[in-house]
Amino acid sequence: MRVLWNPKYYTQWQSALRPWTWGWLYWTALVSVALNVFWVVISIVKRPQPTVFDRYTKIHNLPLVDSQALSDPHPIDGHGNVIATSFFTDEFATAIAALGHSLNRVNTTARRLALYIPQQVSERGLCIATASGFQPHAVERISPPDDGAGIFPHFVDQFTKLRIWELGEAGARGVVYLDADTLAVRNFDELFALPFGVAAAPDVYTNKAWGVSVNAGVLFLRPSAATFRALRAAIDTAPYWRHEAEQALLNAFFAGELVKLPYAYNANLAIKAYSRKVWEGIKREIRVIHYTMVKPFTRDNKNYAWVPMDELEANARRRSAEEGGIFVEEMEYWAQTWRETYALYGERLRHCMTLSNKPGQEGN
Repeated sequence: MRVLWNPKYYTQWQSALRPWTWGWLYWTALVSVALNVFWVVISIVKRPQPTVFDRYTKIHNLPLVDSQALSDPHPIDGHGNVIATSFFTDEFATAIAALGHSLNRVNTTARRLALYIPQQVSERGLCIATASGFQPHAVERISPPDDGAGIFPHFVDQFTKLRIWELGEAGARGVVYLDADTLAVRNFDELFALPFGVAAAPDVYTNKAWGVSVNAGVLFLRPSAATFRALRAAIDTAPYWRHEAEQALLNAFFAGELVKLPYAYNANLAIKAYSRKVWEGIKREIRVIHYTMVKPFTRDNKNYAWVPMDELEANARRRSAEEGGIFVEEMEYWAQTWRETYALYGERLRHCMTLSNKPGQEGN
């Protein structure tokens, strides 16, 4: 009789096969898990970033075009043109002095105002900030929502910047707002011919690339009491990411009405970090350079401690080594601008250093 089944042969075959079988299963499972993890990571990284339009809500019914601006026969040379900046601590005073000098170099025709909070800025800081052409303009602080919960610490005073929409009371018809960490490279007075309510350049993040939101470090706007009231009311109610403070609010508030300016009007250093090709493409047309990623006038990005005026050049060059040294040229530009500023306004700046550095004692 023919034997069809012999347990002895099966046991021998199973013993010979078992190591190879389990090894194959192990590697198959490992590769499968790795591929799944890879695709999950890719889907997260490549997933489109949420934009202001994902949470869009119509917040206001303000006009898109300023009708009075349309009837102005000489908008660029108008007496109502203002360049504004703001600072809420002394640490940014030297930056505004350098910014003021850069505006002198490009021969802008606009009047200049520096918004500040008297309780937070010293007589010394105000003197330094206004040494090269800015006029002081005291404003009342606007508190952040929820006592600043969820807002980056450096941004807790930034809602006060919304008071640039109140500058109509100071005779402004058109305002170009520049953050203190900017420098003028070329004249941009053509912005005052825009008839729109607000305009800004798109923002750039090194981890998000090109986006639809704008960077609020450079703005063109038409002052309006109605717009200011609507913005003030929206601080607590509008749907925006609170951590970016007033910039996020402005993007949400003006989401459907913002006029986008070319990147040359707000040459954010993040543009160069993300794409050297784009930076080189706009370089010859840059109007304003914005020192976002590395600030030449601060010790580092965490501690905005005061840097003595006689150390600012060296500080800018020291910080040029950060971010792989890709901003050496831009940091040297700031260092040279400060060198000129101190050479031209040194006597006044040295006088400023004799004044009180205690905030809230202006004129005492």
